[in-house]
Amino acid sequence: MTIGDPATRAVQQKTKSAPIVALADDLVGVGLVDNLARPGGNTTGVQILAPELSAKRLELLKQLVPGLSRVAVLADPDNSGSQLPPLREAAQSLGITLQMLEVRSKDDIEKAITAASSEHAGALNVLASPMLFAQSKLIVELTAKYKLPAIHQWREAVEAGGLISYGPVLAEMWRQTALLVGRVLKGQKPAQLPVEEPSRYELVINLKAAQALELQIPEAIRLRADAVIQ
Repeated sequence: MTIGDPATRAVQQKTKSAPIVALADDLVGVGLVDNLARPGGNTTGVQILAPELSAKRLELLKQLVPGLSRVAVLADPDNSGSQLPPLREAAQSLGITLQMLEVRSKDDIEKAITAASSEHAGALNVLASPMLFAQSKLIVELTAKYKLPAIHQWREAVEAGGLISYGPVLAEMWRQTALLVGRVLKGQKPAQLPVEEPSRYELVINLKAAQALELQIPEAIRLRADAVIQ
């Protein structure tokens, strides 16, 4: 079992026969499997639809932050390739300028968020990446320090003090992946197991974080929220 696009690619380079079950951002878009219905090769798994969701989170930021015209994008270059085209298309349609900030390790995060603040970004979009998710607590602390509204992929970042998240339910993603592992262990071939996608998405808001940012959550977003953290 692998987590993330780079880990899946690395294991594929080592074996063409051992079954691989991946939980990754965009298995089809980055060429790790042939297609959703019949993956081919020795790999199947669950993909999170990261490109579509990264663009959707930009739309939410536009609704959330009054007069938003510039958004910093925290991107892990090992994971963000397929996320950028739909993100740029969404930015163009929304009249938003993107400030791309590449982050390859924990050490790059504070420099990137400092750059976003100094360039007067109105908000931050944290793209899908196992590495960035692992550093959620640091990102939350720094965006609070610089008073930068940020949107995340997973609700766990909002529970840690972040402002808002929109994405799949992480526990459900693990469960889907584990069920696929079970099917492989019982003898089914990855090539014949369709790649799965999230069954639902959740919008989570942290009102305490919004208050610290002096940000009023629009009623339309409040009504859509699946969870509101006081």
